[in-house]
Amino acid sequence: MTETRPLQPEEWEFWDAWMRAQRLLTRELERGLQHDCDISKAEFSVLVTLWQAAGREMRVGELAESLAWDKSRVSHQLTRMEKRGFVTRTRYGADGRRAGVGLTAQGRRAAQSATLVHGGNIRRHFLDSLTPEQAAVIREWSEQAVDRLEPHHDEPAADGAS
Repeated sequence: MTETRPLQPEEWEFWDAWMRAQRLLTRELERGLQHDCDISKAEFSVLVTLWQAAGREMRVGELAESLAWDKSRVSHQLTRMEKRGFVTRTRYGADGRRAGVGLTAQGRRAAQSATLVHGGNIRRHFLDSLTPEQAAVIREWSEQAVDRLEPHHDEPAADGAS
């Protein structure tokens, strides 16, 4: 086990600035989705995930796994989105249970529009302020952090489920 070293004041300042920047960026991006597209970040996440799926539909369990949400949260979100006309439940299996979800025509239009708007806001609030060198460093660090922190698919889940 490695020895834990306390953070120095300048490290705390760096960390605080980093966290504040993340919060402000997230707030502005979420405001843009709500104001410009009339959708929440959660709705955007579902729309984009389904947009990228084969046939623009997937099993609800796959959607939950893709979003790293529990099935209850996904179910409630889908109910709200179904009422708005963005998604439709599909039936899978011999017993006809409602286990799938797909984008409606309205959901496809919302996904396309929101992706363009959100991309523009990402560019305006984040990418345009970076030099190519800064972007490369942030990307490299981000990829390293993901590799280090994200659970690997070949490792068993912490709760014993696979």
